[in-house]
Amino acid sequence: MITRYLNIKFILFLFIGIFSFNGCKVYSFTGASIAPDVKTADVKFFTNVAPLSPPNLQQILTEALKDKLNSQTSLTLVRNGGDLHFEGQITNYSTAPIAIQGNETASQNRLTITVSIKFINAKDDRQDFEKSFSRFTDYDSKSSLTSVENTLIEEIKQQLVQDIFNASIANW
Repeated sequence: MITRYLNIKFILFLFIGIFSFNGCKVYSFTGASIAPDVKTADVKFFTNVAPLSPPNLQQILTEALKDKLNSQTSLTLVRNGGDLHFEGQITNYSTAPIAIQGNETASQNRLTITVSIKFINAKDDRQDFEKSFSRFTDYDSKSSLTSVENTLIEEIKQQLVQDIFNASIANW
């Protein structure tokens, strides 16, 4: 009898907990907070104005953002006119020495990528923004950039896309 009472109490508590997340927006456990009337998104192909960046970086970042939206939301990606609209521009791609040692050589280098994002929410213009997002990762100066570049880009790409997602969809 006590077990049955506890089970009913647990189910009731769980039921109330789930619906308390569901205010005027749809919340998912991925962190997305999307209004119920927002159904579509479009991501314009990122442009690249950063000198010395790999020629495929704009495609890598554009596709990564689309993949994130597909996997973490129920939004349908469309070519144009989405309820949510993303435009991106790669504005910086640079490597610089850091961690200078006593003999004035760097033991580490840092690759930095910066993207400028314009986000438009057609259903709620209070959420629109234009922001720059910058991420970096360090690598051993004994390694050439070309030998570690793909790995570094992968790491930075994931961080940048998560930042863009948090600012636009998760409203952080």
